[in-house]
Amino acid sequence: MDYRKSNAPTNTVTRDMMKLSADTGNVYETTMIISKRANQISVEMKHDLEKKLQEFASYNDNLEEVFENREQIEISRYYEKLPKATLIAAQEYEEGKVYYKNPAKDKSAF
Repeated sequence: MDYRKSNAPTNTVTRDMMKLSADTGNVYETTMIISKRANQISVEMKHDLEKKLQEFASYNDNLEEVFENREQIEISRYYEKLPKATLIAAQEYEEGKVYYKNPAKDKSAF
């Protein structure tokens, strides 16, 4: 899922963990699923931001020449205003867009 098009809230939302963990039956397993997805989203966001800011990098050793690039500032502000990775991951989990499997549970089924 594209994190830029997410409809996740930009501020903290209180969630009913018992309702959220109904699929797995375990609150801690649900928390781990959401946290691992949040880490994936965070890495993707960081990679995209670094890729966009790399275009503005200057490799001059001249310390006297420091300038601000308006486009670079706007890109940084855009990424700051995006919802946090944990909120996006929780929203994806609620919408059923996260695929997960527990190998320990699958092993006991055999």
